[in-house]
Amino acid sequence: MNLPGFWRVQAPEWFAGIGLLLLRVWAGQEFLMAGLTKLQGGLHAPEWFTQLDFPFPLQWLSPDLNWLAAGIGETVLAIALLVGFGARLAALGLLYITYVAVWTVHFDLGWQGWNAIQTEQGLGFKVPLMLAVMLLAILTQGPGHFSLDAWMRRILSRRHPVALRGTAA
Repeated sequence: MNLPGFWRVQAPEWFAGIGLLLLRVWAGQEFLMAGLTKLQGGLHAPEWFTQLDFPFPLQWLSPDLNWLAAGIGETVLAIALLVGFGARLAALGLLYITYVAVWTVHFDLGWQGWNAIQTEQGLGFKVPLMLAVMLLAILTQGPGHFSLDAWMRRILSRRHPVALRGTAA
């Protein structure tokens, strides 16, 4: 093993990959737990959920359908994010789910709630904001070296080296 060559060429990719892996795992497990909680709750939305005002176009769907869609979306997209398969698309989908969650639930305190997690007046949006920043990093930087996307790209580049030259993670 060429140690100086490793530190100059491969180490930056590996370290960046570890950071992106940690972001994917942290955000993915948060969304997976939220999605599974919704799905375990059944097909009918709880009372508090039925009272929410959803943004366009979700306002046209029933609360039960919104509940089910959120549970399935969080679960499926979180698994994709965790393993790094279609990770940019998964991050984009979870960003949309986060936007809807902030709009409907976490904006209770208005802009003064940007730095609050939970108060007597309602839920702030500090945690969803942190998750959104993690998802934005994955969306813009890709899933990193330790992902199914990167593994499939490495396999395909060995088979078709010219066709995949210059593609980003």
